[in-house]
Amino acid sequence: MRILVIEDELKVARFLKKGLEAEGYEVETAGDGKSGEKLARTEAFDLILLDVLLPKKDGFEILRDLRKDEIRIPILMLTARSTTEDIVGGLDQGADDYLTKPFAFTELLARIRSLMRRGTVKTKLKYQDLLLDTIAHKASRCGKPIELTAREYALLEYLMRNRGKLVSRQELSKEIWGYNFDPGTNVVDVYVNHLRNKIDSDFTVKLLQTERGKGYYLSEKKMTFKPAKGTATGKFA
Repeated sequence: MRILVIEDELKVARFLKKGLEAEGYEVETAGDGKSGEKLARTEAFDLILLDVLLPKKDGFEILRDLRKDEIRIPILMLTARSTTEDIVGGLDQGADDYLTKPFAFTELLARIRSLMRRGTVKTKLKYQDLLLDTIAHKASRCGKPIELTAREYALLEYLMRNRGKLVSRQELSKEIWGYNFDPGTNVVDVYVNHLRNKIDSDFTVKLLQTERGKGYYLSEKKMTFKPAKGTATGKFA
């Protein structure tokens, strides 16, 4: 499970990262509102821990803008503000839970487990102007319906759930086709090209990108990837 911590207090961020990683969670941190929101929009997370008082953009603004754009990642607000108005305001804007500082780490873990039990599988995936309804199995871009085969749909869903991350041909072969990768076949490349034609050909901004010899990823711009084992995490060039 992957958690994004948006917190400007360095000691608090380090404490949360260390504690959550000790519990088996994968954790990314951001020290200001703008960089945190960018991560929330471009990478895949199962939960966001969001402070309210942040530099560059406060937590309530981030919450409002993410929800406005149909980004439904569970969000747990962390703040020293404990008035009823602040709590109600955060929940009304789309927060899933609200924890006031200072708090016991064990309580935070309990809140996280509670949110996960509510169900975190997203029924609508959105990246930029590309929308995928995982219940109806329908895709659209800028409101224009996109007809996909079952395999193309599965491929797009996997890429959208891993947006901003480099996904190798081997990984796609295993996850979508269910067999070990055969370097002699180009079936993955063929399906990716079919999918690219359907989601990108009519639009100026291209979303399905290729990292030659390594794999594919969803992004509105080219990214650079650090050498790493398995799937690499990219940063914007």
